[in-house]
Amino acid sequence: MGRLFLSSTINMQLHDILNVLLWWGVLFGIGVAFIPLTNRFFHDFFDRGYAFSRILGTVIISYMMLCLGMLRLVSFSFLNILLILLWLTVFQIIIGTGKDIKGSLKTVKLFLKQNWFIFLFEELLFGACLFFWSYIRTFAPDIHGLEKYMDFGFVNSILRSTYFPPADMWYTPLPINYYYFGHFMTAMLTKLSTIPSAISFNLMIATLFALTAITSFSFGLNIWSYFLKSKHKSLSFGQLARSSVIVGILVGFLVTAGGNLHTVYTLFKPYENEYPKPLTQLAFSPMTFPNAYWYPNATRFIYHTIHEFPLYSFVVSDLHGHVLDIPLVITALALLFAFMQKTKPIKKSSKPLILQFLLNQKEWIFYGFLLGVMYMTNAWDGLIYFLISLPVIFFTTFTKGKSLFLTLLTPAFVSRVILVFASFILFSLPFSLFFKPFASQIGLMCAPPFLIAKGAIGPFVFESNHCTHSPLWQLVILYGFFLFWLTSLGILTYITWKKTKKILLSDAIMLLFGAFGIFLILLPEFVYLKDIYTTYYRANTMFKLVYQAFIILSLVSGYSLARIFFSPDGKSSLKRKLLFLPYTIVAMGILALVSMYPYFAIGSYYNNLKTPVGLDGEKYLADLYPSDFDAMNWLNAHIAGQPVIIEAQGDSYTDYARVSANTGLPTVLGWTVHEWLWRGTYDIAPPRIDDITTFYETSDITKADAIAKKYKIALIFVGELERKKYEKLNEKKFLTMGHAIYSKGLTTIYQLAPVPVISTSK
Repeated sequence: MGRLFLSSTINMQLHDILNVLLWWGVLFGIGVAFIPLTNRFFHDFFDRGYAFSRILGTVIISYMMLCLGMLRLVSFSFLNILLILLWLTVFQIIIGTGKDIKGSLKTVKLFLKQNWFIFLFEELLFGACLFFWSYIRTFAPDIHGLEKYMDFGFVNSILRSTYFPPADMWYTPLPINYYYFGHFMTAMLTKLSTIPSAISFNLMIATLFALTAITSFSFGLNIWSYFLKSKHKSLSFGQLARSSVIVGILVGFLVTAGGNLHTVYTLFKPYENEYPKPLTQLAFSPMTFPNAYWYPNATRFIYHTIHEFPLYSFVVSDLHGHVLDIPLVITALALLFAFMQKTKPIKKSSKPLILQFLLNQKEWIFYGFLLGVMYMTNAWDGLIYFLISLPVIFFTTFTKGKSLFLTLLTPAFVSRVILVFASFILFSLPFSLFFKPFASQIGLMCAPPFLIAKGAIGPFVFESNHCTHSPLWQLVILYGFFLFWLTSLGILTYITWKKTKKILLSDAIMLLFGAFGIFLILLPEFVYLKDIYTTYYRANTMFKLVYQAFIILSLVSGYSLARIFFSPDGKSSLKRKLLFLPYTIVAMGILALVSMYPYFAIGSYYNNLKTPVGLDGEKYLADLYPSDFDAMNWLNAHIAGQPVIIEAQGDSYTDYARVSANTGLPTVLGWTVHEWLWRGTYDIAPPRIDDITTFYETSDITKADAIAKKYKIALIFVGELERKKYEKLNEKKFLTMGHAIYSKGLTTIYQLAPVPVISTSK
């Protein structure tokens, strides 16, 4: 661990190291503050759930800030966030221990004294991972390319907000219509740490890497320690800790840094990127390893689909909802396991029946809260993890002697399902009141002609030429690793059951999770959610579902590997039933293949880690658009609030909308296709595109003034891209309409209306 920490900091500039330390300090403070909460929910865990405390703390602080901001009771500021943190800390200590402050602090001190070793280990592991990925980001920190402008724009728009919902920086004056809660958490941490957003953006990517590593480590650690305690009761604390830590590291690696079997193509002559071929059609060429291997192909292997996974996301570093939600989904899975560990009967009480029920179900209410937050962060995940909770709720309400069917009808099961779903809906209201889903219809793959003739029935849509299935050989390449370990665990569980007539709880829940992961992989072969994309009609559906399948199945695979190779009964059972040497060779071979992916992905994207340039994600602008860069810095230093600024408009994935993205100031229209997706219709774009062009090019001041009033334009940006795009640019009229407040090089900023300022100096 010390060597990893050292390699992560060497060559980093001092100010970057200080920023990482400050950021880590903020997260550490949040994590310590929320130990009482995580101890309550993860009391039976080996580490008392400490690995989950900082993510749950960040979520709860951000959620409270968002709600208070939406009610316009509390403004979004450093001081108010700090006060919320302090209030929540005191509240947890007093409520959690049921004592006065002095007695509570004594209890907390004793708790930390008893658990300091595992807390310290997990904290150092988190810090090492944070520094490591921060170091990686110094080789390509640019907030530029792919969809980084979108994510950065969300963060900057939230940072400029006083109250909420936050403004869409690309479609004034409407609020953001996207899953932005993860960006909100980023903005909250940015405010609390006082680190500039151009740096905190990269620190958040590193934080997600570290949180994914530590939460999946904790999941592996705790499910393995539970297995050992249930199977080998005579183990000492040291034996339990050593074995569990090793399994935790294995699970953490697979979730955070693992790839898929696509790396087998490093041993064959490469195929043309858009047209993958089976291995049987390619020349085997191990001597020329790695055969110009292109790492993104592992995420674009099946025709017209996307099937990414965490490490790819960390490498390309878009701060998207599916990435921001990874630590939350692992936390949700850990909670489900914790709930299955303690299936207690409902306690009787003298309190009113409804209050008694709610108090007894507080864990499930909290899980519903977590689902709501996950929906706000990456909408699909709220629904996915509600579905996976259903069999767990069934397990926790099932009693011997009752049939499976009758259990589904019992008040305990029905009421708990309703409570979780109602909590999910209630807690997501601050977001969903202002959010319109992108898709409202479910498409059926390969619909029969008589249904295609109907077109749609209720929420179901039936479209012609929508009949695509993934070839089996491609599914095996992408998910064969997981299938191997899930099948192995199934065989081992069956052997154990035949011998003892018992199934271990840890085996059962991992098989349940594994089956659900396979279900998510298969679902896009039958249905898809209809969105604006026609050629890639099932791409988003597959992407959102298999991303979660990868995470879930990575957890299962790490546990399965440990069960077979680290537990005596697993190894001996396989020796009896399988040829263990060939099995081991295959197992280690496929493990090596998925472990190779980081080498290719990191080396390729980060230029083999040759030249670190720091963590500032905006530095590239000084070379690409130096004049505009200075002007944007001036805007960030002098203009407060969110007055509307007009700038050149362009297509998605281009450098247009760079001013709104880098400042958080709302503009008339940003990336066209993105707004088309978010608003559900392309009709919104053409009128605004025409208005922007007219505004810049017309010599008619009356026309320009009407457009300015229509969109409440306060600032005009005339920079390098505006001069390039609008060949008939008529700049003289702006001096008649307003006055120049900034001018340097090729860039001038004009003011048309009063704007809030940070400083009057120029």
